[in-house]
Amino acid sequence: MPSLFTKIVNGEIPCYKVAEDNHHLAFLDINPNAAGHTLCIPKEETDRIMDMKPSAYMALMAFSRTVALGLRKAVPCQRVGMSVIGLEVPHVHVHLIPLNKMDDVNFQKKIVMTSEALQKMAEKISASI
Repeated sequence: MPSLFTKIVNGEIPCYKVAEDNHHLAFLDINPNAAGHTLCIPKEETDRIMDMKPSAYMALMAFSRTVALGLRKAVPCQRVGMSVIGLEVPHVHVHLIPLNKMDDVNFQKKIVMTSEALQKMAEKISASI
């Protein structure tokens, strides 16, 4: 059964797209830790990051770096944190989170953003990449 993220890749579920190439997709987390919280995924479904081929892993990291640099331009923050946890969705995903304090990376503390705010944020980040 395809993961939630595979359904997003296939266009079955909408997302707030930030960036895309032939092998990767970046979109906003709809349950974000901070404004601009972005997920970078490989389009090919793989459950665990260490199960990826080394070349696919390195390509995902390079894609994530490109997105993080755009995120840093678009969202004022001290740092862009990167986390790979992968317990919620069985599809490799890299969290890119604008950080101003350690609490911003706490996955127990979320913020609420409207659909309009998410769309504007996605456009702002995308324009900065």
